Formats: sequence, C-alpha cells, structure tokens
Amino acid sequence: MRLDKYLKTARLIKRRTVANDACDNGLVTVNGKPARASYDVKVGDTISLRFGVRTITVEVLGVEENVRQADASALYREV
Repeated sequence: MRLDKYLKTARLIKRRTVANDACDNGLVTVNGKPARASYDVKVGDTISLRFGVRTITVEVLGVEENVRQADASALYREV
C-alpha cells in the first residue's frame, strides 16, 4: 500500500492529499530516510511524522485496505 494511502487509512493524517503534501515537503520519514508518497509500506516499517515541533513515531503492525475507524489504531504502535 502506498505511504500516503496508509497514513490516511490508519488515520494518522486526515486526508490523502495532506499526506501527499507532507511526504513531498520531507515531513515523513520511513526507517530514518525521507520517503515519497509512493513508498510501499510493509509490516515492521518505522514511520516518523513531523507536525511543527512535535514528532510522532509509529511502527507498522498491519497493512489493510479497508479499516473501520474504531480498528484503525490496531494498524500501528507508537514508539
């Protein structure tokens, strides 16, 4: 699954276009390297998101296309 789609599906970022812009501006890193929106997310990847001065780091536990809002937090674990 593409990185921008994963960020939206896991509800880490509200909209896919915003996730795409964050990737383009270098605010998203995967395994310590800046990632493009087209990066293929795999289980075990570590994703870091910068929101201003705050940084969120999560580990990918699952990659699913359709997830209910209540189950979205089961796709990742905060590190």
